[in-house]
Amino acid sequence: MTNPLTRRRMVIRIACAGVALTGAAARAAPARVDEADEGAVALGYRHDTRQVDGKKFATHSPEQRCANCSFWQGQPGDAWAGCSMFGRKQIAASGWCAAWRRP
Repeated sequence: MTNPLTRRRMVIRIACAGVALTGAAARAAPARVDEADEGAVALGYRHDTRQVDGKKFATHSPEQRCANCSFWQGQPGDAWAGCSMFGRKQIAASGWCAAWRRP
C-alpha cells in the first residue's frame, strides 16, 4: 500500500526544497567587477596589471597587483576576492586600479 501525499508531507517537501535552494544561492560565487563598470573605469581597474595604460597612470608599476594591495580581502593564492573599493564585487588577484596602496 502506498502512502498518499498528505498536506503535511507536501508542506515538509516544499520547506526542504526551499532550504536546499537557499543553500545553493549562498554558495554561488559573488559577482565580479566588470572593467566597463563606472567605478572600475573611474579607478582605471584592469583584471591584468600588464594591461594598465602607463601613460595615463604614471604611478603604476607592473609589480603592483590587487593581491598585494592593502584593500585586498582575499587569502594568498586566491584568484578572485573582495576589495574595499568595489563593495560586494570581486576583483582579480592579478588586477590593478589607481587606489592601489602598499599593505
